[in-house]
This record gives sequence, C-alpha cells and structure tokens, in this order.
Amino acid sequence: ILEAIILLPLEQSRIITIFIFRGALKQYPNLRVIWVDAHADINTPLTSNSGNMHGMPVSFLAHYAKPGFPWLKEYPILHPDRIVYIGLRDVDPGEKEILKNAGILSYSMTQVDELGIGQVMKEALKHLDPQGIFPIHLSFDIDGLDPDVTPSTGTPVLGGLSFREGRFICETLFSTQRLVSADVVELNPTIGTAEDHKTTVKSTLELILSILGKQLL
Repeated sequence: ILEAIILLPLEQSRIITIFIFRGALKQYPNLRVIWVDAHADINTPLTSNSGNMHGMPVSFLAHYAKPGFPWLKEYPILHPDRIVYIGLRDVDPGEKEILKNAGILSYSMTQVDELGIGQVMKEALKHLDPQGIFPIHLSFDIDGLDPDVTPSTGTPVLGGLSFREGRFICETLFSTQRLVSADVVELNPTIGTAEDHKTTVKSTLELILSILGKQLL
C-alpha cells in the first residue's frame, strides 16, 4: 500500500530525493527502486562535468560519493542490484563507467523501443524482486518523458518516454501492491509558455493519479 508520494518542483528537487528515499529506506531496509529519468544522476564530484549536485543523488545513496551529510551513514546503502533505471538517454562518460562497473540494470530509450515498455517492466521487476515480496520505491523525474509531454522541466532531452509509457510504469507498479513510496520531481512552471505549463502539469498530475491507483478501466 502506497504510504507516501511527494511532488517536488524546480531543478534542485532531485537533491531532495536523497532525503525522501532515505526516509523510505529507514522504514523498509529491503526497499527496491525503479528510477525513471533521462539522466542517471550517478555522477560523483570527480566524474561530473558541471559539478551540479542534482546530477549526483544516486551516487550519494549508493555511497559512491560522500555529500557531507553525516546522517547518511546511519542508513543502509542502496546496493546496485536494488535499483533499475528506465528511460536513460543523456548519460555522462563517467556515469557510464560507474553503471558498467556496478552492474546496475539500466534501460536506455533504445532498449525501451526494442523491447517495449511491458517487457522492460517485467524484466525490471523480476530482477529487483523475483519472489514478489519486497517493497518498491518509484523515483520519477518528469524529464524521463519526452519534452512534448513535459516541456516545463529544467533539463529536457529529446526522444523520451511517451505519456502512455510513463503511465504504464506507474500502473504496473501500483498493481504489484508493493509500491510503498514515490517521488515525482523536476516540474518547473517558470520554464516555457503558459501552454507548456498547462501540458506539463496535466501530464504530471495524471502520472500521480496512476501511482495512486487510477486505471483506464
């Protein structure tokens, strides 16, 4: 049963995911993660070209980088076999190396196109939780969707998930009855036109409704 969902606006909201996830992990030490995003967000201060912290949250959660938050040491580490990425299409060279070395299961948009979102979700859930017993957290950056669907976001990348694919992810996770928490981030209503804002908010709210259990039939 979903216990918490948080919608966070603006670019730096990805940093807040650290705190949200750590709270969920404290409650559920065996938590598994589906991370929907155009970006891997697993840079460290040594691999990042920009130095932006909002591109590093997963490295903090996995303790690949130390962000200066002493309380991080009090919680279990996010192990690489407990997270799956979906929708990647803008990954830095340093991040690719980290993903490869850690063996983190990741689906780029090319793989989503090849396999179809249904097969991707089947494989992701089997990898994370083959026995169907562990709680799940969904971290959904709206730039994981195509900019046509969510234009009002800080770091849009062409060629993203369709709205239907995004909603399918949410519907599938709700149907497991093991989705216990979620964060939806990076909506920025200061970017784009009034129509862009309307489109982005509408798409984001529909995703949230699907996370909460809205079905087409």
